[in-house]
Amino acid sequence: MFLLDESIRADLFRYAGAVSYKLFFKFLFVPGFRFTFFLRKCNKHGKKSFKGVLYRLLYRRYLFKYGIQIYPSTQIGHGFYMAHFGNIVVNPQAKIGSNCNVAQGVTIGQSNRGAKKGSPTIGNCVWIGPNSVVVGNIVIGDNVLIGGGAMVNIDIPSNSIVIGNPCTVIPKMGAIDGYITNKYFAKD
Repeated sequence: MFLLDESIRADLFRYAGAVSYKLFFKFLFVPGFRFTFFLRKCNKHGKKSFKGVLYRLLYRRYLFKYGIQIYPSTQIGHGFYMAHFGNIVVNPQAKIGSNCNVAQGVTIGQSNRGAKKGSPTIGNCVWIGPNSVVVGNIVIGDNVLIGGGAMVNIDIPSNSIVIGNPCTVIPKMGAIDGYITNKYFAKD
């Protein structure tokens, strides 16, 4: 798999449970993986290189086609997974860890004023449910499940479930069990 870098292999593994060229071409027709592939390629290649321009044109096409707004400069760990596409917005200053799932209608944005002015930092193995909003200079720990429709604007400790608006935090070991599958662990 020498043509696919570590991030793309990890993303493919999250979708397919394995990595091969056959699976790569099959999953290139899955909107979430396709968008992530071009996002990663834009991140890797300079804006003025031939490949960079080509990948940015394709990225821009899918940005509008799928309704996903994630900037190439956004820091996203290995194994990013979008099960459903549409109305996903991620602030370019946000940081997302490895093996994270983002559902449709999710907003990960910045707060422009107050004590939590800034953008979120999201840990590893975080599942963000449909129509959830995560805003402000907050830290979401590892192994966190954010339920659908939750409004999160406070720090969330690891191993927690977050529900509601305003959000309620429920400590729970194994909060993501059954929600995040095919975890990819980068080779160090």
